Amino acid sequence: MADNFLEHHREEYEQRKAAWLRKKKHLGRQPKVRLQKPDDEAL
Repeated sequence: MADNFLEHHREEYEQRKAAWLRKKKHLGRQPKVRLQKPDDEAL
C-alpha cells in the first residue's frame, strides 16, 4: 500500500463532508404538518 493511503482517503472524506454540509445549509426546515382533529371526536 502507498504510504499516504490514509491521508488520501482522509482528504476525500473531508471534501465529501464539506460538500454535504454546504448542501445541508441550503436546505430549509420543512414546515410541520398539523393534522386538524374534528370537533366531535366521537365520529
